[in-house]
Amino acid sequence: MQPLARLAGLLADPTRAAICLALLDGRAWTAGELAHHVGVVASTASEQLSRLVAGGLLVEERQGRHRYLRLAGPGTAALVEDMAAFAAEPGSAPAPRNLRDSVRRSAEARARTCYDHLAGRLGVALADALLARGVVADDTGLTVTAPGRAWLAGIGIDLDRARRGSRPMVRSCLDWTERRPHLAGVLGTALRARAMDGGWLAPVGTGRALRVTPSGADALHELFGVTLD
Repeated sequence: MQPLARLAGLLADPTRAAICLALLDGRAWTAGELAHHVGVVASTASEQLSRLVAGGLLVEERQGRHRYLRLAGPGTAALVEDMAAFAAEPGSAPAPRNLRDSVRRSAEARARTCYDHLAGRLGVALADALLARGVVADDTGLTVTAPGRAWLAGIGIDLDRARRGSRPMVRSCLDWTERRPHLAGVLGTALRARAMDGGWLAPVGTGRALRVTPSGADALHELFGVTLD
């Protein structure tokens, strides 16, 4: 079987796809947590997780009785998010199962993590703001400008220090709820870290959703000109 066909087969199963989407929060989950999240029995989850690990999409770590799983890396996260955006035709999302599900979706659409960067309306708004201010240029592909690096350093984001390995400095990631791009790469990761460390954002429950704190609303407006409804 060709590699592309094997990859497509891994994500064609609804349970495996739901597991990968859950792991876009960037954390390591136990097998039991993932089984509960996707609504399957432990034995089914274990079988599907083993397939995802064997296929290279997930990696696992064992600590005592617990089996922790996470996405294999930023490239895998980008693949899952891009495929989710491609598959999310307008009106194709299933109806919320209950009020809690509806509230969660609304919160995630407003602001959420996408593996290690920011997504949702907030992520898209920040991408627009950085492009408008010349921090990021899109002449022949996304780049961080020299004045942009200096401006970012002034608000506590040192891209050289944040860079690890061969990850791109900045790349576009199509947001599956907004249908417009937010920013990933080293810049996206560093921006998320600054927002979380600065107390601008706080988690909503145990999922991917984030809320803007009062001090965060002030900082986002003052520094980026961003105000969420």
